[in-house]
Amino acid sequence: MNLLNYLDRNVIFALFEPIKRDLLLTDTQLGWLGSAYILVFSVAALPLGVISDLRSRKHVIAGGVAVWSAFTALGGLVRSFWQLFICRAAVGVGEAAFGPASSSMIADYFPGKNRAVAMSILSAGIPIGGVLGLLLGAWLETIYGWRVAFMAVGLPGFLCAVLVTRLVDPTRPEAPMTFRSAMAELEIGLRGFVRQFLALIIMTVVGLVAAWILTTRYGADSKADAAVLATAMAIGLALTIWRWVRLVKANRRDETIFTPELESAVDDLLAAGRQVLATPTLVYAFVAGAAISFGMNGIVGWGPTYMTRTFDLTSSEGAILLGKWGLLAGTLGALAGGVIADGLGRYSDRARVWTVGLGLLTGGPLAIYLMTVRDLDTFVPIFALAFFCLSWYNGPMAAVIFDVVPARIGATVSGAYLLFIHLAGDAIALPLVGALSDRFGLDRAMLLLPAVALIGGLVMLGALRTVVRDRTRAATAD
Repeated sequence: MNLLNYLDRNVIFALFEPIKRDLLLTDTQLGWLGSAYILVFSVAALPLGVISDLRSRKHVIAGGVAVWSAFTALGGLVRSFWQLFICRAAVGVGEAAFGPASSSMIADYFPGKNRAVAMSILSAGIPIGGVLGLLLGAWLETIYGWRVAFMAVGLPGFLCAVLVTRLVDPTRPEAPMTFRSAMAELEIGLRGFVRQFLALIIMTVVGLVAAWILTTRYGADSKADAAVLATAMAIGLALTIWRWVRLVKANRRDETIFTPELESAVDDLLAAGRQVLATPTLVYAFVAGAAISFGMNGIVGWGPTYMTRTFDLTSSEGAILLGKWGLLAGTLGALAGGVIADGLGRYSDRARVWTVGLGLLTGGPLAIYLMTVRDLDTFVPIFALAFFCLSWYNGPMAAVIFDVVPARIGATVSGAYLLFIHLAGDAIALPLVGALSDRFGLDRAMLLLPAVALIGGLVMLGALRTVVRDRTRAATAD
């Protein structure tokens, strides 16, 4: 399912050029199509993480897979930028349900020394699915067109949505999962839900109205509509998160470790917020994760288009070239990260942090150099080595997060992590690189991405001072 998650997420990046041609879009608009699901995914991950901690995780996963599959397929029927933007945004809702719940279940299945390996196996779906999204998207687009590509990759998820209901949750009792019961567990009705996201809702509506007016007046090719909508949504998200942070600080208690007496989802949410603020390792992981997300997802998103323009390849040739080498290097890197982290764990309690940092500090400079290479025979081996090293972080990073938080709020904290890293990371990177590309060219704009990922590796090494203490506190709380 994680493979399908990233396949459906990344397929659009192989289709940028034909979509741009058929829908008459700019690079900035392409960037926003890449960020559409990220914006919704980021906001939805936190409340869906809370629901996963309170209700049946497998039912949350099944619903999420069905939703993202449906809207991926619907992407093949659109006729305008805004219709595709909405479909890609809705894909984010389904994928937000999967991430926290699946990571939490794996962490509970493997609570001990093999956790990083287990999380790396789950994370191997990221490079495999992400690269298959590029390969299948390019192949299907060449034969049938980009619309059929969307519809074809969306179909397998419906089978997985049925199969996941047969999984056995390792620690949680079974409970029926309905929208009404989920809202009851959250202890907020429709009014409460609207109140929690009021700033985001208002600013999104304002942005949509303003964008529609600008599109009507200046035409669909204008960049002003996407800029205004993005600005309005960013303001709404900032105000929403600022309100949540104020609630966390206002309710902060002397004890910094979560206590099981908390019963409501609001208490769970506030406890997760307190846990992040009171756990230095999580602060390092959140900041580093945002920088890594900015760099890595930006490279994946714009990579096929970069290959097409830099090496004078077709969209299919660029995606396939990156895909076949990325599949091999990314899969081996994701698995190697877990093996290295748990292997070094026999000698150091900080091994998982070291693995994340060293992979990025090795792969980051290689990727920066890669952006200057114009010979295809030189580009391919450097790309494979850089992608191998940059893929180490997935499993060990997830293991570090679950190591330093009490198990009961693991999915909630994971949702908070996804919210932060995507809003502060690739939600910004994809449209920013598009805007810089329109002004300076894509080859120059891409240099920003590996540089930021390298900074993420440096930040993560700061957790070497705190991870042992924070892991001990979390084990005591459990």
